[in-house]
Amino acid sequence: MSPARMRRAVRESVSGLPREFWWLWTSTLVNRLGAFVATFMALYLTLDRGYSASYAGLVASLHGLGGVVSSLGGGVMADRLGRRPTLLIAQTATAASAALLGFMTDPVAIAAVAFLVGMAANASRPAVQAMMADLVRPEDRVRAFSLNYWAINLGFAVSSMAAGFIAEFSYLAGFLIEAGMTLACAVVVFAKVPESRPAATARQAEDSVSLGTVLRDGRYMAVVGLSFLVALVFQQGSVGLPVAMGRAGFSPADYGLAIAVNGILIVALQIPVTRFIEHRDPRTLLVASSLLAGYGFGLTAFAGSVGVFMVTVCVWTLAEIVNAPTQTGLVVRLSPVHGRGRYQGMYTLSWSVAALIAPLMSGVVIDHLGAGWLWGMCAVVGTAAGLGYGVLMRRLPPERPAPAKARADAWTEVRTA
Repeated sequence: MSPARMRRAVRESVSGLPREFWWLWTSTLVNRLGAFVATFMALYLTLDRGYSASYAGLVASLHGLGGVVSSLGGGVMADRLGRRPTLLIAQTATAASAALLGFMTDPVAIAAVAFLVGMAANASRPAVQAMMADLVRPEDRVRAFSLNYWAINLGFAVSSMAAGFIAEFSYLAGFLIEAGMTLACAVVVFAKVPESRPAATARQAEDSVSLGTVLRDGRYMAVVGLSFLVALVFQQGSVGLPVAMGRAGFSPADYGLAIAVNGILIVALQIPVTRFIEHRDPRTLLVASSLLAGYGFGLTAFAGSVGVFMVTVCVWTLAEIVNAPTQTGLVVRLSPVHGRGRYQGMYTLSWSVAALIAPLMSGVVIDHLGAGWLWGMCAVVGTAAGLGYGVLMRRLPPERPAPAKARADAWTEVRTA
């Protein structure tokens, strides 16, 4: 592609989205640029503090458990308090707990505060997704979610590289930098992002959405279940793959080289691939991405060199690039406007639970059956998810329009506050 065509493609990818979206996008990027704690937590506990690998695993599990707890809580807050207050509370709490974690020395205190960090950090996700759905027109939502996912991965790629250099200098500096950058996100939200929660009509007030409403929505809960299956497969890139490569005699550097392909491809391909898929049938995209994810990991059973491992990572990364914005767009499409926070919270929960279960599943399967069985199971799970999407999405409801008047009223309230 020529430079002129590339510039045109970039302009088309970013044009037409509201200013408020870009401030929210900026907040996401800053947040991920400072995401150091999760990256070096295991090294901090084992190398700097001298704790065992088992204790480091326990702390990581508690951090994930905090995310499970706050997935639903954050969604409820986004609907009841509003998107903006939820973001401010979650980001301020994350900054405070991350800074506090850096000063903890007692193992019980470290574990408890790690739980709080996980809970606070994950509470903002339903609010961010609901706010994007509020602000962006239906026809632009897949593109908006894709741009947000690109920011997440770009920030993570940069922070992962920076984390190593920061750890060489001071682990405490990493905790404090994350706290400072998360607080900067809160400042951006406070100063530039208006409340976007649509005002409920009288009929909507009567038919208010509760978590029970979400649980009784059979079609939506089926989507959440399918999302869990897909998440379970994708999690193997960070939990099953390093263990399997280690058992096969590959070094941590070999795994780092293979998994680096994931971040590089997402940053390079997320925007152009989204331009190709954004107006295509979501049913076809979700079926294809589920199968591609399952069989991408399934091919890992035949990998005998770093180069082949890198090829398999390319396959399932393409599935991730297609699946992430399409799945999030489907969640919005199936969510009532006045209940988006709770619906997004339930969707976030599917990924949080998968992050808890995937390490246990991969460890048990590899220890008792071998890595080949794990990759075969990934292919089966991906196939099941693909079939599920194919059956479930035969007739989708129409897109719900973004509440433009509600956005304008909210923006006026912020300016006059």
